[in-house]
Amino acid sequence: MTADTTSTATGTAPARRRLSRQLLSYTLIGGSGVVLDLVVFLLLHNAAGMDEQFANAISTTLGIANNFVLNARFTFERRDRLVVRFLRFYAVGLTGIALTNLLFLAFTDGLGIDADMIKAASLPLVLALQFVLNRKWSFA
Repeated sequence: MTADTTSTATGTAPARRRLSRQLLSYTLIGGSGVVLDLVVFLLLHNAAGMDEQFANAISTTLGIANNFVLNARFTFERRDRLVVRFLRFYAVGLTGIALTNLLFLAFTDGLGIDADMIKAASLPLVLALQFVLNRKWSFA
């Protein structure tokens, strides 16, 4: 192995470890946001009788705020430009609301599948999309 190959190989290993650590942290923090999002959604939609679209917007907004604070502190370790970062993070969060609402339209309104099931099924898709967008844009 040449010196160039060795330095390239060792240069990418820490980057991969950091990415793995960030993904794990983002997923765990996302889990707390998912729990908050889902509990608030279920309470608003089922207990309070709120329309699923409105309940989703409120519950997702609370999850986004929770996740921003924790990800800024622990995952991406960024404390600069918090207002700009939050606005970007929230914009990314809106993609989650939009994606989930499209799934509600297609599967709940279109096919009659229970909104609670669609909400739960949408969460992994939203998490993956938002991790990439937040890593590359909100916390870049």
